[in-house]
Amino acid sequence: MTSKSRYLELIAWREQHIKERQFVLFLSFLVGLFTGLAAFVLKMSIHGIQTLLTHRFALDSANYWYLILPVVGIFIAGWFVRNIVRDDIGHGVTKILYAISQRKAIIKLHNVWSSVVGSAITIGFGGSVGAEAPAVLTGSAIGSNLGKFFKMNQKTLMLLVGCGAAGAISGIFKAPIAGVLFTLEVLMVDMTMASVVPLMISSITAASLTYFLMGDQIMFHFTVSAPFSIDRIPYLIILGIVCGFVSLYFTRGMNALENVFRKLNTPYRKLAFGGVMLSLLIFMFPPLYGEGYEAISSLLAGNSETLFEKSLFYNLRFNAWAIILYLAAVIFFKIFASTATNGGGGVGGVFAPSLFVGCVTGYLVAFVLNHFLGFKLPVENFAFAGMAGVMSAVMHSPLTAIFLIAELTGGYSLFMTLMITSVIAFLTIMVFEPHSIYAMRLAKKGELITHNKDKAVLTLLKMENVIETDMDIVRPDNTLGDLVKVISNSNRNIYPVVDYSGKLLGVMPLSEVRNIMFRPELYNRFKVSQLMISPPALLSSKDSMETVMNVFESTQAWNLPVVDNGKYMGFVSKAKIFNAYRRVLVHFSDE
Repeated sequence: MTSKSRYLELIAWREQHIKERQFVLFLSFLVGLFTGLAAFVLKMSIHGIQTLLTHRFALDSANYWYLILPVVGIFIAGWFVRNIVRDDIGHGVTKILYAISQRKAIIKLHNVWSSVVGSAITIGFGGSVGAEAPAVLTGSAIGSNLGKFFKMNQKTLMLLVGCGAAGAISGIFKAPIAGVLFTLEVLMVDMTMASVVPLMISSITAASLTYFLMGDQIMFHFTVSAPFSIDRIPYLIILGIVCGFVSLYFTRGMNALENVFRKLNTPYRKLAFGGVMLSLLIFMFPPLYGEGYEAISSLLAGNSETLFEKSLFYNLRFNAWAIILYLAAVIFFKIFASTATNGGGGVGGVFAPSLFVGCVTGYLVAFVLNHFLGFKLPVENFAFAGMAGVMSAVMHSPLTAIFLIAELTGGYSLFMTLMITSVIAFLTIMVFEPHSIYAMRLAKKGELITHNKDKAVLTLLKMENVIETDMDIVRPDNTLGDLVKVISNSNRNIYPVVDYSGKLLGVMPLSEVRNIMFRPELYNRFKVSQLMISPPALLSSKDSMETVMNVFESTQAWNLPVVDNGKYMGFVSKAKIFNAYRRVLVHFSDE
């Protein structure tokens, strides 16, 4: 018996003996297990490389190795991606959203391991990005390929992709609640008990494995020295607004810089430009090295002096003005360092950079208010809240931000602090940006599934599935008599007028000839070119279904022609779209 025969027998046995719902729960456990292991390997690899490269660096002076190591890291990662992977593995969360929206939740098999290798090299050598997005892509790839192996349907594949994402966040942060919420807020379309339970299983499994392998210590040690006070609410609102605008700068600035890198048409130009920028920034501001979690730990302890270690400005670490300018520069240049890392060839995400920028922002706001206005605000609490504020606004995920920061730090007693800052920051950026940094690229192309079920179903529909190519066409030189013959053998009420080169000249609605089609004496008097009219609009086969429906709505038409490069391709009818919509909606919503 061949291996393929045994495989098919296994699939058949599973379908006969294990119910679908129970098997999905089992798969969600496996996804959590494998994803937790992948997150552990990634985390340990980054830590090992960083320790090996930087443990001998002096604390009280500049380190010139910062000018070399980051370039080496993104060079190796870029070579690995181009020559080994041979596929783009950047923007991990965006790729998952695209897979859910456009690829039936299918993610390539190499993503199970390629993002782990690429990001470990990138961040270990100092790339100023986070490991979370690569871990999430890895987890989602595990879920997608495990589901594909067992021939699960599209709806189940989408769920397993979400399970992988939940397991990755849970495993890398030891934050099972945040893992589930991240998937529901950022990735998933609908929240039902059928989806929440598998997500919880994956998340809990991944977190439990991480606790077993790494111990039960929380990620950031944070002591609540100043409990929540109602008197601080106005200052938390100010912090939330500041975080919202910082997040707006973060989102738009990063997209603008990515466009600069796209214009560099060779990998070596990107490496040279990104490498020089990254190395100089890290040399000037060492906190930009890697994920920045050591800097976060220091600020949560109320200690900004350690951010000056290994830098040119070490002797200014106790000067108030130097602290303000230094922290402001770190916030400003973080997006340059992160974009240079990915644009130059590295692999990483914006999860950790958003936490880093938020922490520095929160600390800086409290420090400025204390220094200039004489307040006594707890800088540690504001650094703590700032992480939730910026992350909430950048990712448009306030619940994830609130619970993640609480789980990362153990600061559950400051839930009100987190909630106020996160919500205000989220509301601030929503005025300017309707989509998260992950989703905005797809939203511009109409390729994004959202929590709005109508839009989600339209996104799942494809133009090629609704274009009707069997319409009877007429020629411009056909007579009215010829047209009547076509009408008598057809059940349509509109006909495209196409010349012999395939160009659409107009449309011939039945309503335009109804009054004369039963008058034989006119059959040779009129030609189609005299009777045809222009269509109210033209569609393209590349249009998204949301765009198509907007055109139908604005024109009040029921049938519209599809034209590509001047050539007639077919017709789209509103009735056919509604029928396809109904079928997808039933499948999409079925428990």
